[in-house]
Amino acid sequence: MSDLVEAARFNWAYQAELFRIFLEQNGVEAIVFDTQSAGYSEGAITGVRVMVLTEDFAAAEELLREYEP
Repeated sequence: MSDLVEAARFNWAYQAELFRIFLEQNGVEAIVFDTQSAGYSEGAITGVRVMVLTEDFAAAEELLREYEP
């Protein structure tokens, strides 16, 4: 069984969702966590996290470097 790891963190849920869509368009399954935290001082408490499977982390890191919202 694979674990989930954080691929990126954003201040707003919509930013995380856009990155999740970008990942999935490039073959990396992802899920967004902590969407309610954005209501607390622009996500300052935890931020909105995009999570991927451990085996997809390297690909997600590479895609984050290429990502232009």
